[in-house]
Amino acid sequence: MRKFIKKAAAVLAPVIVAAALTGCSETGAGAGSKQDVGFRPLLDPDTACSISVYGNYGNFEPLETEFAAFNEYYPKVELSYTNLDNYNSSIGASLKSSEAPNIYMLWHWMLDKEEYSPLFDAAENLSDSSLGFDLSCIKNGLLYKDKNGAVPMIPIFSTTYGMLVNEDIFVKEGLSVPVTYDELCSVCNTLKEKGYKSPIMGYNDPKFGSAISYVLSYPHFAASLVGDPGTVSKLNALDTSVAETLKPTLEHLNEFMMLGFIDIDECSKIENNYDAVIYRFFEGDVPMMIVNGDVASGTRKREKQSEAFAAAPFTYKFYNIPICDKGAYFLDISSVEFAVNKNCENLAMTNEFMRFLISTDELNNIARNKRLVAVTNDMPLDSIYSPLADTAQDHIIFEEDLGLLNAPVVQMRLLSYNVINGKMTVDEAIKAFGTVRDE
Repeated sequence: MRKFIKKAAAVLAPVIVAAALTGCSETGAGAGSKQDVGFRPLLDPDTACSISVYGNYGNFEPLETEFAAFNEYYPKVELSYTNLDNYNSSIGASLKSSEAPNIYMLWHWMLDKEEYSPLFDAAENLSDSSLGFDLSCIKNGLLYKDKNGAVPMIPIFSTTYGMLVNEDIFVKEGLSVPVTYDELCSVCNTLKEKGYKSPIMGYNDPKFGSAISYVLSYPHFAASLVGDPGTVSKLNALDTSVAETLKPTLEHLNEFMMLGFIDIDECSKIENNYDAVIYRFFEGDVPMMIVNGDVASGTRKREKQSEAFAAAPFTYKFYNIPICDKGAYFLDISSVEFAVNKNCENLAMTNEFMRFLISTDELNNIARNKRLVAVTNDMPLDSIYSPLADTAQDHIIFEEDLGLLNAPVVQMRLLSYNVINGKMTVDEAIKAFGTVRDE
């Protein structure tokens, strides 16, 4: 278990303040002060207490930045973040311990798993108007509400699925980044003819949301379910009567693999779903690397760590992959969500920190620093994600609006892996719906 405790730091303060003031008015009385960004402290600024956050991010520097910014208002509040070993199996016990966290991470995929019910039971209702949180700054499609309308968790930043594109290769070969499925096939065919063995690559393992089979299948599957809550409900119950719903996605995926644009054996040589994927892309010979936003977020730090990229840097950006007949879909899905332990010590100050964090400025700051997609309505995009700005409104899908839970998503993820690796035919995969399990 790794732990850091972040207190107000004189060395960091000038940097934090400068970052927080970006975009503020420079005219008028008091211009340039922290108050211009909108947060107004409600508690005694001399309050001394501790607030702890538990999660499973091994490196969460953007949260440290938010701690330092909050300490500008409350210098005597000690904030800490703990990266909890085996988070999924240990957070429940942590909430019952004498060192229970004030804030902890939750995810949408936990909703249909009974063992995580205590985590939601312990969560404060963040939509309670008495708390003063401005949830209107967050895209409504990212907010989960239970059957009573309560909001147990708040998205801090979101992710999506697509591909890192080496734009220099496209310029060199006189090609445009594809925006339709036909263009994708045409571009891949041209790249093959020009000697690129695998125009598209990705991590080949069924256990991860960044796996090539998952990223290629999930947008297609999700798009097919929009506006069909009845089918979604049956899928959530793993009702085999709707197993055929997966067939168009799996058939399309199988047909695409048969075109030979992805060398699955080469993909299988990539050793892990994060660093190895990024470093393989940075070798510079991969036109399109399948990833999710969480992997894309790690590129900036690793540019200097990659000898190949440092020696021969190139321009790259993140695009949604146009794997569907109707082109690309932008799946806007919460990556990390914070819940407040309603039974914790120092609950008032914990809520004060959350009120500080749940604002357009701070949510945009933490997303920018993590290089992920902001959850706010204005959703400023890091330059790497700039292609997403061109997405048509009817091609944006929110996980909460779709209503699909983890159980059918796991089935689709595992079955698509079996199909692209030749372990199952499409028909065999359909028959296996509801029975395949994560190893």
